[in-house]
Amino acid sequence: MAEVGEGGETGLERQRDPGSEVRASDAEREQVVELMRQASAEGRLTLEELVERSDAAYTAKTRGELERLTRDLPAPVPGKAPVPATTSSTVPARRPSRWAVAVMAGVDRRGRWRPAERMNVVAVMGGATIDLREAEVTDPEVTINAVAVMGGIDVVVPEGVRVEFTGFAFMGGRDEHVADVPVRPGTPLIRVRGFALMGGVDVKSRPVRARSPRDDPGDRA
Repeated sequence: MAEVGEGGETGLERQRDPGSEVRASDAEREQVVELMRQASAEGRLTLEELVERSDAAYTAKTRGELERLTRDLPAPVPGKAPVPATTSSTVPARRPSRWAVAVMAGVDRRGRWRPAERMNVVAVMGGATIDLREAEVTDPEVTINAVAVMGGIDVVVPEGVRVEFTGFAFMGGRDEHVADVPVRPGTPLIRVRGFALMGGVDVKSRPVRARSPRDDPGDRA
């Protein structure tokens, strides 16, 4: 016997939403990705979640698949205009930088955290790890100034995020191990400026954790 829910609706009937089986258009996919990008900027999605859901949105075939990706996000406010891009005549005030310093010790920034638009990471005879995979990145660009003196600094990003790595090393190393995969639209730019003196600064990407196709974003912790 079919399970009866609220209002006398059976489980089978709840699954038969005609609109959810309608094929999604490219414009609808772009709208969903933009909604998720805004959610990431508001701290509702981590960088890794944004990459994962953007991938799923661009491969979604039906409106129902798109709806499931945004089920746990607030609906867009009708009539709300998008935030205009910054121009040379309207430059916002720069927010304070965030520091992470390791002197003969170690410092880690990982898990769910919110990086500043500009970060300064210093490791002197110590080590530092800046893991952005589960970070709530609220800015379109994040700049990390990494200075390693007889120490090491690792910066980790999810695959699909654009990275610009510059700097130099003297009697040390400056290595980039970022997967050559397409950049996901809507993800922020990560700029890393690495300076190493008898030390090393490494930037590496890691695959987004695999999830079951039946996973529902609204059910995740």
